[in-house]
Amino acid sequence: MSVSVLKPRAAKTPTAQLVALPPPARKPILKRLQKPLVENVIPPVLVIAAILGLWQALSAPGAALPAPLDIWATSGDLIMHPFYVAGSQDMGLGWRVLTSLGRVGVGFGLAAVVGVIVGAVLGQSAWLMRGVDPLFQVLRTVPPLAWLPISLAAFMDSRPSAIFVIFITAIWPILINTAAGVRAIPQDYRNVAAVLRLNPLEFFVKIMVPAAAPYIFSGLRIGVGLAWLAIVAAEMLTGGVGIGFFIWDAWNSSMLTDIFVALLYIGATGFALDRLVAFIGRIVSRGTM
Repeated sequence: MSVSVLKPRAAKTPTAQLVALPPPARKPILKRLQKPLVENVIPPVLVIAAILGLWQALSAPGAALPAPLDIWATSGDLIMHPFYVAGSQDMGLGWRVLTSLGRVGVGFGLAAVVGVIVGAVLGQSAWLMRGVDPLFQVLRTVPPLAWLPISLAAFMDSRPSAIFVIFITAIWPILINTAAGVRAIPQDYRNVAAVLRLNPLEFFVKIMVPAAAPYIFSGLRIGVGLAWLAIVAAEMLTGGVGIGFFIWDAWNSSMLTDIFVALLYIGATGFALDRLVAFIGRIVSRGTM
């Protein structure tokens, strides 16, 4: 009689099944923009509305300064139509701002290039910086319009004179901040550059500019504000079609409402320039500003 041996069956290994997870739900655009809108837009809008309301409430008939509603009624066309052209001296404030921005672009661009390069050189030598610092501190306190007669005598033309005033006004904070930023570069960075045998140009581009970027762009933001201030003041005296001359011409014509509108354009443009330089600074410094 034969006995059969039953072999146990091998247990089947359960196979793992891949379950596709649903993609993460993306918030609607309005919900994503809700927090920045509430934090950054609504507060200044409420403050401006409160100031305008208080200004309007305190304005009495026949007052020396016009009320906001009077400004809108008299000079609202300058706000609604910034780019009209009706003649060589009769054009919208948008064109006048662009003309002034062209001069600021040239003067501030030269100040940025010269200021960063000279500041980087001075920042390498503490002895040299101590030698020129008193001169810089004296020159940077000279008001912008004080340079205008000298520039007119040197260039014999209003356009290069205005550009020079912008340059000499904007260069000092750029130069001084750049030198301070270069002096603040950690010694470890310099040691790495020496190990890698970087030439001066490579050291400037790869080490110096990224490390000193917060200082440099702080100076650039101050410089662009001073440049915009200087061109408005210079155009009042040199003439032309810029926003500064428009204010002076409106004053001579007793158009106070036009002056208030021009101040709005000047302030908005200066704010935009500051935010533009700050945005570029965040990119260059990789968000360290």
